[in-house]
Amino acid sequence: MATKNISHVLGDEDQIAAISKRIKRAQGQLGAVARMLEEGRNCDEIVTQMSAVAKAVNTAAFTLISASLKECLVDGKSNTDEVTAQLQKLFLSLA
Repeated sequence: MATKNISHVLGDEDQIAAISKRIKRAQGQLGAVARMLEEGRNCDEIVTQMSAVAKAVNTAAFTLISASLKECLVDGKSNTDEVTAQLQKLFLSLA
């Protein structure tokens, strides 16, 4: 028996733009980490920058999940329960 693929695609353009902006910022921060390593910078500075990258990526992921969950509940589609369960699973994977 095939497993039904349940998913949600975020439609809120403002949220998509905000998440994309945060990911691009994290991408720049990650590049800075690579340069810092190559330059032989101290561990404290590098770890601080890596922490900023991790926070930016996690915040983007949580924002994506919460915005998707909101859309799912507001739209009231027939598979809302299944999509909500999948989004909760994603949320827990970040915890």
